[in-house]
Amino acid sequence: MDQVENIRANQKTVYLAFGSNQADHLKDSVVIIQSSYALLTANSVDIITFSPFFQTPAFPAGNGPDYVNSVVCAQTSLNQYDLLAVLHEIEATLGRERKQRWGARVIDIDLLDYQGCILPTLEMYRYWRDMPSELQKTTWPGDLILPHPRIQDRGFVLVPLKAVAPDWVHPVTHESIDVLIEQIDPNELKEIVQIPG
Repeated sequence: MDQVENIRANQKTVYLAFGSNQADHLKDSVVIIQSSYALLTANSVDIITFSPFFQTPAFPAGNGPDYVNSVVCAQTSLNQYDLLAVLHEIEATLGRERKQRWGARVIDIDLLDYQGCILPTLEMYRYWRDMPSELQKTTWPGDLILPHPRIQDRGFVLVPLKAVAPDWVHPVTHESIDVLIEQIDPNELKEIVQIPG
């Protein structure tokens, strides 16, 4: 097997969520996210498909301007930790500063799912998934948790994720994306609006 075939054989499918809400206008946030796509491609991450852009209220409610959110399906030969390092490097390149949990940000890139992998353990995943919301505001893991423990709670992730992966199934609960979306407050879903273009 030559080097190119070996790289292709080691490709993993990943899903990444993007958000931006510090630009002056929504279209500026779109440009910032598009810039992050280009940086991904330059760092051994091949984008297969990307969702439309969605305008969503800041989370938690009232915590700054509206966000632009999107999700991409990509493939990479990077392992989970090297991929996370690339995501953090891209955020830093685009001006992200990690000062406040869930604060406004130029760019946020979350690793949602890495080939269905569960890390570091199922028990640790469940600990972070089931953490009370008040504690989530002040606590974050020192290690990579996969799948992202908040996927099922966030319509602003699920809606664009469905656009790129309508058959996606949660690696832990084995619930379909349609079932997960049905569990989101309908009023929250109404506030997730696709941006024309």
